[in-house]
Amino acid sequence: MQGEGFDYDKAGVNIEAGDALVQRIKKMVGSNFRSGVLTEIGGFAGFFKPEWQCYREPVLAAATDGVGTKLKIAMLMHKHDTVGIDLVAMCVNDLVVQGAEPLFFLDYLAVGKLDVDQAASIISGVVEGCRQAGCALLGGETAEMPGFYPPGEYDLAGFAVGMGERGGILTGDNITRGDVVIGLPSSGLHSNGYSLVRKVLFEHAGLTVDSLCPPLQCTLGEELLKPTTIYVSLLLPLLQQYPIKGVAHITGGGLQLNLLRILPFHVRARLEKKSWEIPAIFHLLQEKGNISEEEMFRTFNMGIGMAMIAPATAADEILKSVTAKGSQALIIGHIEKHEGQEPEVVIADI
Repeated sequence: MQGEGFDYDKAGVNIEAGDALVQRIKKMVGSNFRSGVLTEIGGFAGFFKPEWQCYREPVLAAATDGVGTKLKIAMLMHKHDTVGIDLVAMCVNDLVVQGAEPLFFLDYLAVGKLDVDQAASIISGVVEGCRQAGCALLGGETAEMPGFYPPGEYDLAGFAVGMGERGGILTGDNITRGDVVIGLPSSGLHSNGYSLVRKVLFEHAGLTVDSLCPPLQCTLGEELLKPTTIYVSLLLPLLQQYPIKGVAHITGGGLQLNLLRILPFHVRARLEKKSWEIPAIFHLLQEKGNISEEEMFRTFNMGIGMAMIAPATAADEILKSVTAKGSQALIIGHIEKHEGQEPEVVIADI
């Protein structure tokens, strides 16, 4: 018996909804383009013309990342317009710490069933993140995957390309004894450690996104959904003006493991825990999960989203420059000689 014929819609993929999404976001995305963009959203590929003449020896840099299980918080909150900021932040912050200016960004959104309103809200956050980073949203892909993701659930990935001077690539190789560590505050958890966060606060402590926890100035869900800080507009001028030797984006692995990534052999970074105020969300997590301080510093940013290392003689000017831009920076530690070959990060008073 032959029966009724199948089509893509009966398999769970709505081509018309995909086209509707493209039309919905075209104006939104186009308004965010920077100079160099040669094509509109909707083509097979995006084209970008870099300003090669502005560089002596230009090099391209690329980074990719996702938002992780923080997306579960967005789904619980039915609020999807900020996770795109997280997505952009996780990529462009990785570019700028090595001295590259973000040029353009591409996103990948995978859904179980395409909800045009939900997807447009997600992309609005990506556009806002690109605006903050000064880069163009050059293109992207929305994949409807029924049977792979449950309806209402989705995943996000992003890809950023930037440009810098070959001679200006920051490696941290010249970090030496006497340098200082300057911290730029985070907006909270940023986009790391959420598997542990959900395990502790929701499964173990029995809290919900609507819980009001006295140390926090908002509901737990609102706190957990705060978008990751994008540091590009603050960091790029600092890197051009001051002899900053290395910058670490504090993501998965926390302060300890991310600082290790930029330290050369035979040095130790000693961080003074009391030199900055650790936000309440980290104290709440530590208390509810009975998590050791060592584990906290190896997992979370603990209130420091970026750590710069610079000569002590330049520290005051860097702090003044950050303050003049309406942001905050703190000296949170220093570099000392380490007799062992492998670099080390020590958190004082753990």
